[in-house]
Amino acid sequence: MSQTVSPSISRCYGMARVARAWRVSRAVVYRFLKSPPPSPTIRLRPGPLGACSDAELADHIRQQIAASGFHGEGYRKIWARLRYNGVRASPRRVRRVMGENSLLAPHRTERRDEKIHDGTIVTDKVNTMWGTDMTQTVTVGEGRAYVFVAIEHANSEIVGIHASKSANRFEALEPVRQGVRRCFGAIAPGVAHGLKLRHDHGSNYMSGDFQAEIKCLGIEASPSFVREPEGNGVAERFMRTLKENLLWVRSFNTIEELRVALIEFARRYNETWLVERHGYQTPAQVRVAQLRVANSNIGELSLVA
Repeated sequence: MSQTVSPSISRCYGMARVARAWRVSRAVVYRFLKSPPPSPTIRLRPGPLGACSDAELADHIRQQIAASGFHGEGYRKIWARLRYNGVRASPRRVRRVMGENSLLAPHRTERRDEKIHDGTIVTDKVNTMWGTDMTQTVTVGEGRAYVFVAIEHANSEIVGIHASKSANRFEALEPVRQGVRRCFGAIAPGVAHGLKLRHDHGSNYMSGDFQAEIKCLGIEASPSFVREPEGNGVAERFMRTLKENLLWVRSFNTIEELRVALIEFARRYNETWLVERHGYQTPAQVRVAQLRVANSNIGELSLVA
């Protein structure tokens, strides 16, 4: 800029005038012009290098991994094996070198961008899919208690709810039996044909007794996908409502007292809880309306026949 010619007087602006206009020191400018350009150097990690270079340490790590008879050992065990063999390095450096050379044991599965399920779990009609889940709470006199629920996916209705001291497969079946008796009239083989039951991969739900019982009732098991808790989202979301409105705001002395409170909460929930996707109707109103439409359709078909 200092060598640029002024169009008015046909003279260079000069270093002094340019420095004054830019408000910089001329000494800094001259020092910058005289100093040689910095050579491109690779910035090394500060501190002492250690017993060996990173490349040599990586070779030692590969030897220890190959000599070990186990799979999936972490960097701390590799660091300990290196110390036993006289190779001194810090654990952080061992982890860094193993990460740079892709030697760390993989323990997380790769997340997929696409969803396995179709993105929706709610149904249009009742008695098409139920969801069941379990949570736990604490009573004052009897300690830990387990709460089991069965929720209708169409209108978020509580079709069964139960509390017990144990969390075994037989207790997990109780809310399902309650729902079958309530919605299908009886407990009998094949009475709930066409119904699907969404559950997680808990041992009580995946047990042979649980699966055999629901199969006898005509219910098709529909386990949620692994690492996809949204697949059982209806029951999971209801558990939050149950905790916020009962389990976290009241205390119970016995499990029987808890069970009675759960039954009362289920009745009040089904009659007064508002479901937004159904135009802020209660679960009981949605069920009555759908059953009325279904019965009218059956009557029209019988008249035509």
